Amino acid sequence: MTRDETLRALEQEVGVMIRRVRRVINLRAQMVHPQLQPSAYLLLSSIAESGPVRASELVERFDTDKGAISRQVSHLLDLELLVKEKDPSDARASLVSVTDDAKSRMADVVEHRRKLFAEGLSEWSEAELAGFVQDLGRYNAALNEASGL
Repeated sequence: MTRDETLRALEQEVGVMIRRVRRVINLRAQMVHPQLQPSAYLLLSSIAESGPVRASELVERFDTDKGAISRQVSHLLDLELLVKEKDPSDARASLVSVTDDAKSRMADVVEHRRKLFAEGLSEWSEAELAGFVQDLGRYNAALNEASGL
């Protein structure tokens, strides 16, 4: 296989992976709450990992506009997966954090995800898995450095 053919095959496989990731995010969102939008699931996951955060920090973290974050935060507040409280360091600002119910639901999703990974990759040796993680890290770093990718 030539380098061009290999790069085309790589692009095709990455496309398959992206479509699969979208399906998985949809499923995970539904596992957390039947009305949870997939994009809001990603936001909820980020807040669950980082802890209380200002909406302005989420705008930077997700490199998106303030309106999109505001709509997603409102959606999560409506579903009672987030709570909003005053920022103790600045009473003019608010922090959002996940509710206890959301933490529990997210923990169930994480446990389910880990079981699926373990089952799906059970035939891979530790060396194969570690090598894939390293190669995927190199791939992501190379594309982060390349303009337009």
